[in-house]
Amino acid sequence: METIQAIEALAALAQETRLKVFRLLVKAGPEGMAAGRIGEALDLPPATLSFHLAQLAHAGLARGRQEGRFVIYSADFQNMDRLVGYLTENCCGGRSCRPGDRQEAPARARRRA
Repeated sequence: METIQAIEALAALAQETRLKVFRLLVKAGPEGMAAGRIGEALDLPPATLSFHLAQLAHAGLARGRQEGRFVIYSADFQNMDRLVGYLTENCCGGRSCRPGDRQEAPARARRRA
């Protein structure tokens, strides 16, 4: 992921309603949710929801697809994974960051001795 793409995705998520919509889509999984159900779940009027879904789609975090007379939205999990990967790319100096898996870096261990 390029820096500008990460900035756009993070900017889209830096708004309370869009973050709620995105989290709801993540929870819904790959099958997604109809726009009407999203609006009902979050008590959003259609115009407001459309605006926020468009922002998420522009940022590469959501996708819409037509199913009959409904538009089904889902999180773009591939781009979500890219964003998380971008954010954690240099995490913990290449070592595992999970508790219990961490090992102290040799240089730090020597300084304390």
